Amino acid sequence: MDVFSRTFLPAASEAGLAMQTASRHMPVFRRCVGSGDATILVTRCSRPDRPVTGEYLFLLTHRRLVVTRQTRVLHRLRLHLNTELRELSHVTWSPDPRLHSVELAATAIDGVRERFLIRTQHPKQVWQLDALFNHAFRSRVRSARPRVVATVAEAPTAARPAAFQPVVAR
Repeated sequence: MDVFSRTFLPAASEAGLAMQTASRHMPVFRRCVGSGDATILVTRCSRPDRPVTGEYLFLLTHRRLVVTRQTRVLHRLRLHLNTELRELSHVTWSPDPRLHSVELAATAIDGVRERFLIRTQHPKQVWQLDALFNHAFRSRVRSARPRVVATVAEAPTAARPAAFQPVVAR
């Protein structure tokens, strides 16, 4: 059994998903996530801007975010979002312990702003999700300033070899 399978099933049962729901979505997730990638979170979610489009299942691993959608009438599974975490920009989340929910918003690489609402059973779970998202998104964010690998500027005079010292006429 690979890492994804070992971590997906416990995360799905912790989220309170029925085994048949997890099994139905598993082939779609399997196509998107590598076998060595561990599952961090599996949960149901909705889209606050489109409440009637069906049920969504949210999968977060150490490297990817995958969201599937099941249509209401025919119960067909569709892949809604499949992206690496590093390709997401402007990731924000708003924990609301009064409503027992966390709203996550991110801009995908194609420029589409995605919003998901995750409901929890208890306010304590809201703060657990907040900590999880903080670890998944903020700890992996690279610094905004560019990395300098090499510069083309002149080296200081003291660092130059004697053969390259400029000759100053007197």
